[in-house]
Amino acid sequence: MVSVDKELTLSQFYEIVFKDEPLGVEPEVFRAIEESHTFLKEFAANRVIYGVNTGFGPMAQYRIQDEDTNQLQYNLIRSHAAGTGEVLSSLHVKATMLTRLANLSKGKSGIHSSVIELLKELINRSITPVIFAHGGVGASGDLVQLAHLALVLIGEGEVIYKNERRPTATVFEEEKLKPIDVVVREGLALINGTSVMTGIGIVNYFYASKLLDWSIWLSCAMNEIVKAHDDHYSVSLNSVKLHVGQNQIATRMREHLADSGLIKKREEDLYSGNNQEDVFKDKVQEYYSLRCVPQILGPILETIRHTGKVLEDELNSVSDNPIISVKDQNVYHGGNFHGDYISLEMDKLKLAITRLTMLSERQLNYLMNAKINELLPPFLNMGKLGFNFGMQGAQFTATSTTAENQTLSTSMYIHSIPNNNDNQDIVSMGANAAVITNRVIVNAFEVLAVQSIAVRQAIDILNYQNFVSSKTKAVYDEISAIIPAFSDDKPLYPAIQQVKEYLMKK
Repeated sequence: MVSVDKELTLSQFYEIVFKDEPLGVEPEVFRAIEESHTFLKEFAANRVIYGVNTGFGPMAQYRIQDEDTNQLQYNLIRSHAAGTGEVLSSLHVKATMLTRLANLSKGKSGIHSSVIELLKELINRSITPVIFAHGGVGASGDLVQLAHLALVLIGEGEVIYKNERRPTATVFEEEKLKPIDVVVREGLALINGTSVMTGIGIVNYFYASKLLDWSIWLSCAMNEIVKAHDDHYSVSLNSVKLHVGQNQIATRMREHLADSGLIKKREEDLYSGNNQEDVFKDKVQEYYSLRCVPQILGPILETIRHTGKVLEDELNSVSDNPIISVKDQNVYHGGNFHGDYISLEMDKLKLAITRLTMLSERQLNYLMNAKINELLPPFLNMGKLGFNFGMQGAQFTATSTTAENQTLSTSMYIHSIPNNNDNQDIVSMGANAAVITNRVIVNAFEVLAVQSIAVRQAIDILNYQNFVSSKTKAVYDEISAIIPAFSDDKPLYPAIQQVKEYLMKK
């Protein structure tokens, strides 16, 4: 069991969301929440507190009478449950719920403890609210999407449970769950924050890290296929460039290729004095997509790493407004719901992953083009040229998917549109940024799946199975189990999907 206390690490987040590790909440969390809740009830009795006894947004100038404050919270939740588009995946919604729980557990929102208790139960029982992709503008947080979460917490709306979309009330009755107690500001506390963009962002971070691992593996295997020289990933060459990411990629390449029987040493080849040719048959230097891997993947590694830090900080922050401070005996109004940190990181991440996708597409093209590689038949065709087509069709898919990623990489961060009677005059569009980044990441897995099959096909064509490194061989065997070498034409889409799933789950 993973227990929420003062902070939640990304590794703990992964265990809960991806591995279904049970979630616990420490007693200290409930004590802090009760103190905050009790303080706010007393503090708001004769003071004007936004969202407690006032309207919301541009309607905050209107006082709400005491007898209407409870209904106000329900009105807010119901009115803002107005999302459209595709339903977010259960993985993304579970990540959202955990992020909201982590934010609210700080005891700075004045909520009733039933909110934390019910969120914990929904996470542990894999009951995920129906939340739509479209709705949030990312300032005042992910208002619309989080309203759909709040709607479920008050016993309304719909959930996904056991792979079925069902009314919340029905599932709660079956599972003997009670809706939350709405007392002071539970509605506003639930929908005011960056939990959708952050939750999806953390999922994106983990998948982006996995994509980087696969890109390194594919790049190493590519260098084996062409029998490249080893100096382009050497310590001596890379250490004179001071970027940490570049040097770490080069290190990982050295580790991967240490026992390869295909990599050449320049000292034994072009520096030996035995090569007297006027026109060299073998390449003196490889194409950039093979030779410049540390320089290309280095900044991607650093971008992913920085994105993870920002996401972990946001996960453990309070993205609510106003903020209740028991220590100061005060309530502070501001804009911690603003999602600029996450929106910017998602834009940077999708640029990095699109670049990674482009590297994969170029390496794939190298394998497909016999005039360039001078090693392999066109399109890795193991059948009869002209009669069979090899991986020609699959390359079209990889190329078009890469092009889509390039288009999707347009920034959301700079596409603020004023709304809400200009109360929200500059917004982050963070949820949109996170959702689009997820699409870029899924696309990247599809391109890398095509390249993975191509690499396996190339190794078979060249009979290099017993000469590649142990790290290359281990994955080669697993991909071969999904789709062995083929010469006859057959539909490749089932294998591409299977390899994509393998890459995402490995």
